[in-house]
Amino acid sequence: MAEKPKIGYKVIGTIKSVKGFCNAGHKEGDQMELSGYETGGLCGFFYHDIFPYIIMLQFGGSFPEKWVSDPDVVELECMDRFNAVKIALRRIKE
Repeated sequence: MAEKPKIGYKVIGTIKSVKGFCNAGHKEGDQMELSGYETGGLCGFFYHDIFPYIIMLQFGGSFPEKWVSDPDVVELECMDRFNAVKIALRRIKE
């Protein structure tokens, strides 16, 4: 298998909380590298939902500063309201 290209910034996802039970097995504190090429083992449904935010961070975009306290971090929740998993996406500028 070919090595995935390193394009843009690195984006690290950190599971912040799990309300109930995550069917994909994600636990608080889990970390994974995410990109347009790499799901990092994240649940496919969740990855699909947060893909636009991953790409935004990977390629240097952000929300207006008055909307967020840190333009390099976005916190999101999965669509399963009974077993909501919260993730923080952080852009790493190396």
